[in-house]
Amino acid sequence: QVQLVESGGGLVQAGGSLRLSCTASGRASGRTRGMGWFRQAPGKQRELVAGITSGGITAYADSVKGRFTISRDNAKNTVNLQMNSLKPDDTAVYYCAASSTAWVSRRIGDYDYWGQGTQVTVSS
Repeated sequence: QVQLVESGGGLVQAGGSLRLSCTASGRASGRTRGMGWFRQAPGKQRELVAGITSGGITAYADSVKGRFTISRDNAKNTVNLQMNSLKPDDTAVYYCAASSTAWVSRRIGDYDYWGQGTQVTVSS
């Protein structure tokens, strides 16, 4: 089992920044797993925003490239998402997820564990 707890969401004006953090705990180590940040806006499907493999290789959705940065600190069992130049379209509930492998993918079914989600709202 891996427990994931997100923090750092909130309300910000367009152009602003937020930093999301995800802390993993439990017997099944998150250090060997790929980790992803997903988001889901009202009426839309959940989508991968950014992912990072256990070895530190990163991947981003086209819509956030150059604005968002994902990182991980295996010593602290944390995965962070730095979000800059936020837009109203970034408004969503953001979820941290642990992959069943060392890699990341866009498929929700490839992730075994999910956090409870944190709301990010960007006002125009």
